[in-house]
Amino acid sequence: MEKFDEFVATIAALRSENGCPWDRKQTHESLKECLVEETGEVLEAIDKKDDANLCEELGDVLLQVVMHAQIAAEEGRFTIEDVISGVNEKMIRRHPHVFGDIKVSSVEEGLDLWEQIKQKEKEAKSGK
Repeated sequence: MEKFDEFVATIAALRSENGCPWDRKQTHESLKECLVEETGEVLEAIDKKDDANLCEELGDVLLQVVMHAQIAAEEGRFTIEDVISGVNEKMIRRHPHVFGDIKVSSVEEGLDLWEQIKQKEKEAKSGK
């Protein structure tokens, strides 16, 4: 995690008062096209089975995630730690066959379980 923390600090420095004018100017809205572009480049690298490029492009997608989280942190909305905690909790919650007592015997059963849990979460959020 040391390298990740270092990267988060790099992004914070780029967005700081003495950072890069371009990075400081960015918003969630202005970065939307960058996120789409970088995601497309990941897909292209996968299609080409180009591991070196895939590694680089995954880094660019990670940059987008950390940049969005940094912007949100500056606005007091959420942090990268919140993003990581939320996705980790979701993975544990949606995999009771790995982290709990439920058993599945196929990929299909695992996917069905995932969808059932996801649906229950949506219903709980909407108050149904």
